Amino acid sequence: MRQQQCAGTRSYEHPLLRMTTEGWPQAITAPEAAPNVVIVVLDDAGFGHLGCYGGDNDTPNLDRLAATGLRYTNVHTTGLCSPSRACLLTGRNHHSCGMGMIPDLSTGHPGYNAMMPPTHGMLSEILRQAGYTTIAVGKWHLTATHEGSAAGPFDRWPLGRGFEHYYGFLGGETSQWTPALISGNRRIDPPVTDGYHLTEDLVNRAIQFVGEHRSAASEKPFFLYLCPAAVHAPHQAPIEFIDRYRGAFDDGWDAARERILARQKELGIMPGHVELPPRNPGVAAWVDLTNPERALYAAFNEAFAGFMTHTDHHLGRLFAFLNGMDCLDDTLTIVISDNGASGEAGPEGLLNELRFFNGISEPLADKLGYERLIGGSQSHNLYPEGWAMAGNTPFRFYKQYVFEGGVADPCIITWPAQIADRGGIRHQYHHLIDVMPTVLDAVGIDAPSDLLGFTQAPIDGQSMGYSFEDKEAPTTRTVQYYEMAGTRALWSRGWKVVSDHQPGAGTGDFDGDRWELYHTDIDPNELHDVADERPDAVAELVDLWWREAEANDVLPLDDRFVERWLEPRPIVGPSESCEYFAASGPIMETHALNVRNRPHSVRASVTWSAGTCGAILAIGSGFAGMCLFAVDGVLRYVYNYLGLASYEAKSRERLAEGPHEVGFDFTVDSNGARCVLVVDGVGVGECRVDQTCPNLFDHSPGLTVGRAFTEVSDLVVPPFRFTGELELVTIHAEHPGPTDIPAAARAAWAIQ
Repeated sequence: MRQQQCAGTRSYEHPLLRMTTEGWPQAITAPEAAPNVVIVVLDDAGFGHLGCYGGDNDTPNLDRLAATGLRYTNVHTTGLCSPSRACLLTGRNHHSCGMGMIPDLSTGHPGYNAMMPPTHGMLSEILRQAGYTTIAVGKWHLTATHEGSAAGPFDRWPLGRGFEHYYGFLGGETSQWTPALISGNRRIDPPVTDGYHLTEDLVNRAIQFVGEHRSAASEKPFFLYLCPAAVHAPHQAPIEFIDRYRGAFDDGWDAARERILARQKELGIMPGHVELPPRNPGVAAWVDLTNPERALYAAFNEAFAGFMTHTDHHLGRLFAFLNGMDCLDDTLTIVISDNGASGEAGPEGLLNELRFFNGISEPLADKLGYERLIGGSQSHNLYPEGWAMAGNTPFRFYKQYVFEGGVADPCIITWPAQIADRGGIRHQYHHLIDVMPTVLDAVGIDAPSDLLGFTQAPIDGQSMGYSFEDKEAPTTRTVQYYEMAGTRALWSRGWKVVSDHQPGAGTGDFDGDRWELYHTDIDPNELHDVADERPDAVAELVDLWWREAEANDVLPLDDRFVERWLEPRPIVGPSESCEYFAASGPIMETHALNVRNRPHSVRASVTWSAGTCGAILAIGSGFAGMCLFAVDGVLRYVYNYLGLASYEAKSRERLAEGPHEVGFDFTVDSNGARCVLVVDGVGVGECRVDQTCPNLFDHSPGLTVGRAFTEVSDLVVPPFRFTGELELVTIHAEHPGPTDIPAAARAAWAIQ
């Protein structure tokens, strides 16, 4: 019997399946014939480093790629890595993205806070919305330091900025052997396998991600953003690649510059009238060096060349994989560097770059005779600035400068299905902000006015697509400003003004800067300053620079460099005490409790056995670091002072089996520090630490609990997992006092 409907209620008709029609939400699909996009960003590769740009380094795979497309001779970057990457991915000028400096040296001003806003949408976000699979592999270095911990926020990590897959490292550099790795949004342990190298690993992951994508949706285009750590310091490569170059650079950097420029003229990269500039200030003539100096400096470049060729080898595997999937013809591929070659190691080069970061000099005598270590696991090396000068041929100066040596870089663009001029050369003036518009032009979409709910700032870049088929087409760009650590420049319609302000001077005085003027259309390497002959042109271009600076959040100008390292920022980690769990991933030193030069104590609850071994707590490496560990039931501690001294303490006897609280107390005095090992509240061993690292330990792979992945001492053999029971380590440090930042920075880096 049908139930009577209650008063005041409604009767509903329930449709039957046969009475309905199915309708799926419409899937987002890319425009028809949209190409795949592959962007490879080399790190610190100079204009004259690639073989196809006249370089001495063997790069056959990149050379073959260039032969299928175009080489650009007039593409520009910002002079530093993070700012350049911000330009590339957003199509906007770096200061407007908050990336006027690397995140490690950020300040609270809008142009320098490293807080890239959602109003400056990234290419990854746009292409994902347009139906692409988006993949990032390798170096990121676009996350504010205080947002890089396991607690996030993750808005400015790769997966928060439009990438669906990420594997790589967040910071500016990392060890090739034990990198500080991220998978997705989580830090992971570095692989511990014989023969491991980061470049090979990154290319393997890129191939894996693309292969999985193609297997699942071959009709869907993909965007791969691949950023190897190469060829940034440390210049580390398998020995067989370095051995290829033994003796190849014995004639020195002066001869190398002459060879490279001659090839550039033969290739059409540089016009025939271009001359070599004088050696950069501070670079010695090769003939004036002693034989031991020549042997050392040549070995530095042998390691660099091996690193470059090793990188090319693995990029060749990627290109072969894409070709094997029959998709390379339909792929827009762009290979570029983020800035010029690095002269940051000074005239003698560095065996252990961590000493530089801690303001400790590395005397030449300490390097002579160690040539065979360079490029291997026992060096954290960067070549002398003379080789960076050669790598930037024919330009002057280096990375961090806005002279052409810092901002003019190689750029290869291939798209076999659309670019007919195979092996062509293009001389139009472009900047990294032009990359995103070029990709959108090729895909056939416009930059959105609204993206993910945020009204988008105007795009500063312009598509380079007009140059693909017309090598004689006039440059469409009319103006581009530059600023890096207070040094400034502006290019407009073939003319460039450059200030000779010393980057990193920290004086804050810009009124006394002299502006140089170059007609770069005919003087591409800035040899002939005509400022005195054309003062009106200088005044006009300088006035334009100030207008561009105001429009792009460049102001206030800040010429500090080392002081920014110690600039107060939002808290990035605990300040006085913290608990660390053995199950957690590595923790970057910047996010761990700071124990450098501070009294601190470490305690760990463990269950011990007669033969207990392994690391309880480790941070840093054999280049700089410390470790609390056990060997055969004996509690031990080691402090590695920049590879120059090792201070060790050990318990006077083996610990009894069973549960214990173990750790150490580290006290600081005017003569260094004292470490006392503690077991169940009783001191069981101690050592003096005469010298401590003032600024940082090694940042690869970070702080680890229950294992160690780097050889802080000869007794620590990675992965050195703790064989007892360990769950928790507690660290307590005294609260740091106020710091005189300029004084501390100058003391650390010996800047007068």
